[in-house]
Amino acid sequence: MTFRALIDALAFSSLWVAFAATALTAATSRSLGLPVMARLLVFVFAGTLLVYQVDRLRDLARDRLTTPLRSAFVARHPRLLWGSVGVAAIVAIVCLPVIGGPGVGLAGVVAALGLLHRRLKRVWFLKSTYITFAWVLVTVGLPVATAATWPAGVGWVAAVMASSLVANVLAAGVRDGEAVAARLGTHRSLLLARLLAALGVVVGLAATPVVRPLACVPLATLAALMPFRTDERYGLVVVDGALVVGAMGALVLSWL
Repeated sequence: MTFRALIDALAFSSLWVAFAATALTAATSRSLGLPVMARLLVFVFAGTLLVYQVDRLRDLARDRLTTPLRSAFVARHPRLLWGSVGVAAIVAIVCLPVIGGPGVGLAGVVAALGLLHRRLKRVWFLKSTYITFAWVLVTVGLPVATAATWPAGVGWVAAVMASSLVANVLAAGVRDGEAVAARLGTHRSLLLARLLAALGVVVGLAATPVVRPLACVPLATLAALMPFRTDERYGLVVVDGALVVGAMGALVLSWL
């Protein structure tokens, strides 16, 4: 397998986006002064993979119009992807006890939004909101739900994450020509995404010292949006990968 084929497999199989959610959860845990729990990260990875994999497989016909390369990959490997759905579901269920009752409730809300995604994403003004909300529930809400007491800095962390994630979602809309981009146009939507990412950097730097490393996430997102391309691989690998790079940067700085 060539390097490009490997990258395509990671991005098109939803493993890349699942790793992004996992890395962000680890970074927010550190920014909240909480321990990075391995079982929580496993749950986040499995749960994210499950939700995204099911959506890719259920909405294959519509996705062919916006993400033809990924859709072709899904069409070639349905058994493998459905198999990964089964494994992810089992792993997520096994890990449920670690997130406790509040965490199960949050996960239930995210799962419901995932199942409704096929319908909700057709409403242009809802898409950026509910996807960002779901990701904040996972990356911020689940670590908070597992904490013994309410951690300090939750508002700062949520604001930094929300600005980064909504910028990411807006960029995806620009790539697909959907949602906000279909109404505001490519230029205005991309400008809005860049401004929100920049706002996240400012908020992160203005936050408490323990939260400041998290500014790496909107900073990496902004860097990915500056030379933005509507190419499918650029969006799925680079723009989504900016979340991974930012989260890893935040983790490194938090341990220095």
